[in-house]
Amino acid sequence: MSNINVDEVEEQMEEDEFEEELHETIRFLLVEFRGSLYTFTKHIANMNCERVHRPLNRRPITSRGYNYIHKILKEDPTNFREIYRMYPDVFLKLNNILREKTHLQDTRYICIEEMLAVFLLVVGHNTRYCLIRKTFERSRYNTSQNFNKVLKALNSIAADMMVKPGSAVPEKIRESTRFYPYFKDCIGAIDGTHIPATVFGRDTNSYRNRHGKISQNVLAACNFDLEFIYVLSGWEGSAHDSNVLTDALSRNNGLKVTQGYFFNATSLFNFFLFFRIIYSIHYCGVRYHLQDFTGQGRHPEDAKELFNLRHTSLRNVTERLFGIFKSRFKLFKTAPPFKYTTQTEIVLACAGLHNFLRKECRSDEFPVETEIEVPPSSSEQVYKDDNFGELFDTQEQQRTNTNAWRDAIANQMWSDYDHIVNKS
Repeated sequence: MSNINVDEVEEQMEEDEFEEELHETIRFLLVEFRGSLYTFTKHIANMNCERVHRPLNRRPITSRGYNYIHKILKEDPTNFREIYRMYPDVFLKLNNILREKTHLQDTRYICIEEMLAVFLLVVGHNTRYCLIRKTFERSRYNTSQNFNKVLKALNSIAADMMVKPGSAVPEKIRESTRFYPYFKDCIGAIDGTHIPATVFGRDTNSYRNRHGKISQNVLAACNFDLEFIYVLSGWEGSAHDSNVLTDALSRNNGLKVTQGYFFNATSLFNFFLFFRIIYSIHYCGVRYHLQDFTGQGRHPEDAKELFNLRHTSLRNVTERLFGIFKSRFKLFKTAPPFKYTTQTEIVLACAGLHNFLRKECRSDEFPVETEIEVPPSSSEQVYKDDNFGELFDTQEQQRTNTNAWRDAIANQMWSDYDHIVNKS
């Protein structure tokens, strides 16, 4: 009986000692917490706006980026334009548009001007984050966040920045007897271009274009003032232009054309008359490219060659536009180091930005770097679709009518041209 009482007493003593140690530990932690809280409160009270001291493993946040961008805005405008692809007054106007029309806002330490500058350095010079973070003294995370915030903001207003086709005859056509009145209903040109892309995984081969390079196929419609009307990005480099156009026409917010007007296009879009949108297409198997008519004694010899010469002179606007676009935004010269969805979003954002700059800096153009395009092989020009035979049968009459319409224009054009030549 005594042995049992002794055991119970020892167990009770052990429990009392454990509870006492537990209470002592809790009391110690509370004292330490109160001390840390007091130190932190005192630190916040004495903290100035210049620097926030953080643990050594994190980059301190400073106001250097804010001071830098506002300083350079007041310096040489030409130097600013070379760095940020626009003049300071245009930069500030774009900054105000983003501030008023999007959800982009200043943060505690980063202003919208700095965010926009980061975005323009990346797309304008293909600058990497590691260099930008040194300029603004930001972490890689903050630099990436600033870029993506501006990208999202620009994409939210990109549709509004696209040019709306008007009913008036374009000035380039109206003031030239070579084009008027034959192309008076032409509102622009449509074509595709390939932009280098970064793609990983098993789908890589589907993004390989006919030159063997990884790219995305971008469709663009533009007017004769070198402004984008519509842009569709994201298609694989191996996709045929006709498939991309199918997608553009079938979307709810896709490419729309007023009845009675048409775009200038190549023969690659010859299969889209069934969309009730007429495309002016050149004659195949006849001289077409501008260099084919360059040199002495290489003038057009019949109505088809004359039509092709003037047709390609109008369609050349897309090549000029793509040249200026890629020269202004050098990010598109090489494969961007972003995920593919971000790459497609950048194209749309820069297209809207290009239109903005065309309006604000119409005389401010970057030199066009010409690119040699190898024409696709005959096998690549074949439109592949399981329902192609049915579509062809049902639209054969419309195709015939369109060809007759083109022949009438070509014959009238040749008649006027022949009359002028004989008169002279």
